[in-house]
Amino acid sequence: MTDILPILPMLVPFIAGIILLAIGRTNVFLHRVVASLTGLLLIIISFFIVAYVARYGMVVTHVGNWEAPFGISVVIDMLAALLVLATAIVTLAVVVYSFQSIGAAREKFFYYPMIMFMISGINGAFTTGDIFNMFVFFEVFLLSSYVLITLGGTKIQLQEGFKYFLVNIIASNFFVLAVAYLYSAVGSLNMADIHNKLAAFDGDASIMSLIAVVMLFVFATKAGLFPFYFWLPGSYFAPPMPIMTIFGALLTKVGVYAIARVYSLFFMDNTGLTHQMLMLLAVLTIIMGSIGAIAYSDMKKIIIYNILIAIGIIIAGIAMMDEMGTIGATYYLIHDIFIKAGLFFLIGFIIYRTGESDITKLGGLIKIHPVTGWMFLIAAFGLAGVPPLPGFYGKLFIVTSLFENGHMISGIIVLLSSLVVLYSVIRIFISVFWGESMDFTKLKPISYDKLLFSSFLMVIIMVAFGFGADFLYPLFDSAAQSLYDPASYSVYLLGVE
Repeated sequence: MTDILPILPMLVPFIAGIILLAIGRTNVFLHRVVASLTGLLLIIISFFIVAYVARYGMVVTHVGNWEAPFGISVVIDMLAALLVLATAIVTLAVVVYSFQSIGAAREKFFYYPMIMFMISGINGAFTTGDIFNMFVFFEVFLLSSYVLITLGGTKIQLQEGFKYFLVNIIASNFFVLAVAYLYSAVGSLNMADIHNKLAAFDGDASIMSLIAVVMLFVFATKAGLFPFYFWLPGSYFAPPMPIMTIFGALLTKVGVYAIARVYSLFFMDNTGLTHQMLMLLAVLTIIMGSIGAIAYSDMKKIIIYNILIAIGIIIAGIAMMDEMGTIGATYYLIHDIFIKAGLFFLIGFIIYRTGESDITKLGGLIKIHPVTGWMFLIAAFGLAGVPPLPGFYGKLFIVTSLFENGHMISGIIVLLSSLVVLYSVIRIFISVFWGESMDFTKLKPISYDKLLFSSFLMVIIMVAFGFGADFLYPLFDSAAQSLYDPASYSVYLLGVE
C-alpha cells in the first residue's frame, strides 16, 4: 500500500485524463461526471495521505524498486501532503464552477482532460524527489496550461498565450541547463543525495553560485517574482475565470514550492548570496504588486496583483530559512491557495452576473446578493490578514522572523502591504456592493448555484483554517521542518547522515 500511495496524486488524474480523451468530445455530461468523481477521489486520497504522514512520517516510493539515489524517488513529506490536499480541493471546486461558467464550446474541446493532466503535473512537481523529474512535471502541467490559456481562441487569449508560451519555454531551457550544471558538479539528480554531497563539496564554490542564480531565474519566472513577473498579469487576465483561478491559485505556488525545496536543500552554504537575493526580490515583488493592486479598477487585475503581493510575502519567510519564517511561509502558502481561489470565484460570479469587471460601473449588489456580499467581505479580511482569519497567523510568523533576523525594513513593508491589500479589496466591496445601484434590469439571468457553491466552499474552508490554527499547528510545524532542517529530509529518504 505504501509503495503506491505517493504516486496516486499524479496517477489518478492522469488516468482520468486518458479516460476523458477516450470518451470523445460530444458527451459533455460524462466529462463532467468523470472530472467531478476524480476531484472527489483526489480529496479522499489526499486526506488519507495527510493522516498517514502525520502518524508515520514521510512516505517514499522508489520507482522500479531502484533505491535512491540511483532510481527515481517519489517523496511525500507533510509539506507535499498539504499541498496535494489543497490542490485536490481546489480542483473539485474549479470543476464544479466550470459547469456554469466555462461554456459548452470549451468543454467539448477537451477542457476537462487538460485540467486533469495539469493537476497530474502539479502533484508530480510537489512529490518528486528528483530534480530532473521536477523539470519533467513542470513541462507536463505547462503543456496543459498552453492549451487552456488559448482554449476558445479569442484575440487576447492568443496574444497573451503566445507570451506565456515563449516565457516558459525560455525558463524551461534554463532549467535544463541548471540541472546539467548541477549534475556535472555533484554527479546526482536525487535531491536528498545532492544535499548530502553538497555538505561535503570541496569543488569550486562559484559553480554553485552560478547554479543558484540560474535556478532563481527559472523559479522566479514560474512564481512571478520581480522582475520576472511581467508576463503574469496579462496572461492570467486572458482566459475564462475557472482557468484563471487554477492558474492563480496553483501554478505560481509550484514555483514557490520549487524555490523552497531547492534552496533549502542545495544552497545553504552561501546564504549571504542566495537567500539575500530571495529577500530582495521578495520585497520588490511586494512593492510592485501593491502598486498594481491600487492602480487598477478592474476586479480581475486587482486580485492578480494581489497574487504578486502574496508570493513576495511567502518568499520573504522562506528567505529567512529558520523555524519561525518557514512555518509562516508554509501556513501562508496553503492559506493563499484557498483565499485566491475563493476571491477569483466570487469576482467571476459578479462578472458573469453583471457582464462587467470594472468596479466603477457596478454598485448596489448587496440588495440582490447579500450573502455573496458578506462572503466577499470575509474573504477580503482573510486576504488582508485580519485576525482570527488564517492570513494573520502566516504573516505573524513571517514578520516575527524578519524582525528577529534584523530585517526591520522588510518586516515593515510586509506589514504595510497588509493595508494595501485591505484597501484594494475593500474598494471592490464598497464599489460593487454598496455603491450607487446599477441598473438591475441588465443583470444576466444565469444559473449560478454551482458558482456560489464553489465560492462559498473556499471561503468556509478559509475561515475554518483560521479558527483551527491551534489544531493544525503540528501539521505545519512538521511541514516546515524539511525546510529549516533539510537534513531530516535527506536522512529519511536515504537513511544515512
